[in-house]
Amino acid sequence: MSTAVFFFGRLLHPDLRAAVLGEQVASEEGRLPGHVRQGAGNLAQGADLRVAPGGDVTGLVCDLMPRQLARLVCYMQAAGLQQRALEVLCGSGCVTACAFVPPDSGAERQEWCFEAWQALHAGPAVLAAQELLSSDAQHHSPEALRARYAMAHSHAGAQLRASAEPAPATLRGAWQRDDVRPERETRPYAWFFAVAEDDLRFRRFDGSWSSTVKRAGFVMSDAVTVLPYDPKRDVVMLIEQFRLGPWLRGARNCWSLEPVAGRIDAGESPVEAALREAQEEARLMLTEERLLPVANAYPSPGAVSEFLYQYVALCDLPDSAEGVAGLETEAEDIRSHVLSFDRLMDLVATGEAQNGPLVLSAFWLALNRARLRGC
Repeated sequence: MSTAVFFFGRLLHPDLRAAVLGEQVASEEGRLPGHVRQGAGNLAQGADLRVAPGGDVTGLVCDLMPRQLARLVCYMQAAGLQQRALEVLCGSGCVTACAFVPPDSGAERQEWCFEAWQALHAGPAVLAAQELLSSDAQHHSPEALRARYAMAHSHAGAQLRASAEPAPATLRGAWQRDDVRPERETRPYAWFFAVAEDDLRFRRFDGSWSSTVKRAGFVMSDAVTVLPYDPKRDVVMLIEQFRLGPWLRGARNCWSLEPVAGRIDAGESPVEAALREAQEEARLMLTEERLLPVANAYPSPGAVSEFLYQYVALCDLPDSAEGVAGLETEAEDIRSHVLSFDRLMDLVATGEAQNGPLVLSAFWLALNRARLRGC
């Protein structure tokens, strides 16, 4: 028995709809009189419906079979949407159709435009849906999928950046992705990040193919780091916070000195993420032209997909910039320190600074400090 569903927002995109439903499904145009489309401030979050006399929302009506509906419900629950029954007009008359809308947050909303969403977010949304609804992921709990939803979109953005970036090969071989042959791909764990366990073969240096090998890794999104530097006072800002990695390793002190850092959210550029994280973690209002690229690098490519865009940021750093900040929604408790460049290098030399991006940024600053200070 089929179920009529009314699509009026992101799933008007045919590739995203097919990724969610698992296949292309026949549709017909549907209209919802007396309503308008609206959205939250973040265009990526998709559309909602609001009653508005004289309004008219055009969408698509699809009759879904149980397996298709199950995939749709799984995806919509991960997105935090709820079902609502609506009376929709279509060629066959008025039908009762199911639609998926966000819960009423009471927040002010604005008009939502499909074309604007499509231009910015369609590509990542399709990749994220494929990841969320892979054969392994569908066996994860709704809570796990809900937690993974935002990270899947961030990871999708990372995939698109990776595929668009240049791949210089002046020393390494000019390898391509078809020099790897995946044979079995699984995701046994997916929450804040995912664990990939893949069987694959890769091209050897003599041109032959390797035997099938099993590799496991952490699937994460791209991230940014920012080391704020005041060239007039010759001081930097570090942040300090508890980190799980040292705890799991058995370290006696699990609080880490670091640059400002955070993941690149869906729809963000690395620069936008750097500016946002500086404000959230250190209450610094930075500007794009004062961000100086240090290096773009994988911190541990043997098992982690995370890719770091690292910056030094020129800014004014009074001692009053010290304090405690962070997002309560993420249980962040982050303390800021303003200290001299010489003190920073002492921390690196003694091993008190053990964060890789901080050490790299400190050495970059050591190489460029005289130029930045105008000496």
